[in-house]
Amino acid sequence: MIAIRPAAEADAPALASIAVAAYQHYVPRIGQPPAPMTADYTAAIRRGQAWIAAVDGEVAGFIILLSRPGYLLLENVAVLPAAQGRGIGARLLALAEDRARALHVPEIRLYTHAAMTENLAYYPQHGYTETHRPSRPASTVSSSANG
Repeated sequence: MIAIRPAAEADAPALASIAVAAYQHYVPRIGQPPAPMTADYTAAIRRGQAWIAAVDGEVAGFIILLSRPGYLLLENVAVLPAAQGRGIGARLLALAEDRARALHVPEIRLYTHAAMTENLAYYPQHGYTETHRPSRPASTVSSSANG
């Protein structure tokens, strides 16, 4: 069973560990650690921006959501590689949709590196639409879905 709850400060090391596990395979593709690998999860937790997904009491994934004027920014969602494919990411995305509705914002935005091809395939399967792709090298992709 997947339980979703706001993250507590005691969860910060687990979030950092999950981010490293989930993103480390991108380092060779983009030439540096992606931002989630070095993020300050304690600060996000203190700001009320982090939620975790626990399976059998163990943190298996998390999401970071930031309220912005007119939209909700999905800053990061990550699931332990060993726990992927069990619907944890989908549950976390559903939480983002619930939060967007509660905040009365019409869309969720996210950015993903163009080299993270798995993400580019994953998000459309969950209702997200690519809105643009900047032309500079190592660009990001912006996607949105109605909340």
